[in-house]
Amino acid sequence: MDGQHTMYDWFAASVASGPDRVALDIDGVELTYGELADLADRIAGLLIRHTHGVPSRVGLLAVRTVAAYAGYLAVQRLGATVVPLNPAFPPARNAAIARLAGLDAVLADRNTPAQPGLQVPVLRLGDKALPRADLPKPGAEARDIAYILFTSGSTGAPKGVCIAHRNVDAYLAHVIPRYATEGGARFSQFFDLTFDPSVYDMFTAWGSGSTLVVPTRGDVLSPVRFVNARGVTHWNSVPSVISFARRMRALAPASMPTLRWSLFCGEPLTIQQAQAWQEAAPGSVVENLYGPTEMTVTCTEHRLPGEQRDWVRPSNGTVPIGTVYSGLEHLVLDELGRPAATGELCLRGPQRFPGYLDPVDNKGRFVSFDGERATDYDGSAPLTDDHWYRTGDRVGHHGGDLVHLGRLDQQVKIRGYRVELGEIEAVLRRQPGVTDAVVLARATGGGEVELVAAYTGTEQDEDELLGALRTGLPGYMVPRTVTAFAQFPLNQNGKIDRKAIGSALVAATEPTAASTT
Repeated sequence: MDGQHTMYDWFAASVASGPDRVALDIDGVELTYGELADLADRIAGLLIRHTHGVPSRVGLLAVRTVAAYAGYLAVQRLGATVVPLNPAFPPARNAAIARLAGLDAVLADRNTPAQPGLQVPVLRLGDKALPRADLPKPGAEARDIAYILFTSGSTGAPKGVCIAHRNVDAYLAHVIPRYATEGGARFSQFFDLTFDPSVYDMFTAWGSGSTLVVPTRGDVLSPVRFVNARGVTHWNSVPSVISFARRMRALAPASMPTLRWSLFCGEPLTIQQAQAWQEAAPGSVVENLYGPTEMTVTCTEHRLPGEQRDWVRPSNGTVPIGTVYSGLEHLVLDELGRPAATGELCLRGPQRFPGYLDPVDNKGRFVSFDGERATDYDGSAPLTDDHWYRTGDRVGHHGGDLVHLGRLDQQVKIRGYRVELGEIEAVLRRQPGVTDAVVLARATGGGEVELVAAYTGTEQDEDELLGALRTGLPGYMVPRTVTAFAQFPLNQNGKIDRKAIGSALVAATEPTAASTT
């Protein structure tokens, strides 16, 4: 397609070119492009009838059902903004998002539990046939907001990230030619709709006339079985899925012969994880992707060579995040806002979002750059395309690739030394029997900072493991404790929940009531 297009335009082009191709494969049900478009039209008609016109913003309270995907398309068909809500979230959080987003209505599937406090009409989509309706032509323009996702804000209130159609259009124009050039592609859809990699899953599939293959909850826990049973060719998930499959001994060599592409994003991909997956899917190209929600899904890429001896291996044990997409620009800035080899990654370009739902949240999250030094955006002037988004991520360089070094708050000072937690994690992962590792810094009662570590794998003698770390790390980088976990807790997006691990470590080291009396 030429020019700027809306999200629905990408889908509609595939409907026009192949209405009989399968668009959606979900829990034993297959819908063609023509059938999915017709259902989306009927849901769009339902919205118009209940909101007495084209709504502005619509919540979507559904996961892994036909209603969820047809509902998403229905909102896009009307040129409205979709705001995904998660039935697994506390009702109070969904109610807060509905209020902040100013929703006109909420679409929900028939099995979604009631959500008290939404205070907007909830339209349930069940088995009852929906009548056809006369619909207006799609009215969205390139700069209109396609979707709003809410992330955790520093104040404790959800923070709305507004993504425009032009941002998604630029993104799809890059990823579809890269990953969806072969016929018969079948894309996995592991991400909840409240997590933006789901946009890649849905619209790279639908924008290329491919099939979106949705796993059941049971499939999520058995990725290899899912790939083979459903003939998945294009994989996309967080790296934690690899660790889970390894722990279940389900990632045998050559166990996923149908995979052509394997993409990982959302958290660091370790060398060990990448090796295990490539061996399980030897016919698949493995890529590591990076991108904050504010840069529209992903914005950097690193393709691993087919031969592991040719892999780039940074000192922190993770796969590089690579290079930024064509059309995007990046800066690496030090603490004083000057260009540096290592520092905060800042980005701009057509994928950069236009700003947060609440403009107050824009302050301090962007910079202007005069060629020598960056200046924080204070909100006193309009936010423009020339401003750079501050990711809050630290990066360095390894050859021509960017390497993710953690969040800005993951570099700590121990006894005056700067310490990268990822470097300690890499050394811990190299120990025999250790599958994955997390290192955290926490304040002590004396105002100092100490390191604590957690790992999964075969449980080790703590003293022996600490001794092994001392052979590869200076003393100030050796954690005070190393605790075994059967498995790491994950958050709603499937990422390792570092906060929950920290809480568990605190509970494990607190004195018991008997010992304090």
